[in-house]
Amino acid sequence: MHNHLIFKNIIEKKTPASIIYQDETITAFKDIQPKAPVHILIIPNFFIASSNDINKKNKWIIANMFEIAVHIAKKEKISQEGYRIIINCNKNGGQEINYLHMHLLGGKKLKSFF
Repeated sequence: MHNHLIFKNIIEKKTPASIIYQDETITAFKDIQPKAPVHILIIPNFFIASSNDINKKNKWIIANMFEIAVHIAKKEKISQEGYRIIINCNKNGGQEINYLHMHLLGGKKLKSFF
């Protein structure tokens, strides 16, 4: 998996990114290789390697990430037609960057995985 420092640099605004939301705990920005018309990455502002590292102390961040995803879906006008939220975990799960992140995808009919 690629280095997690790219997300740290985006949070700290050391790497250019189209940040569309940021607060003290969450940063959201447009994916540079979008898989849908709307493709936003939502990340915690502190390092968690993957969903395997969610525990009693940090589990609240997942709720925050979901809340922001819904907020962005409404703002991007994809909430009524529908959207997908994905968290990949490790290599076989498709996680490319070793930093917990959520994908918000929408703006077209998405293909089913099942």
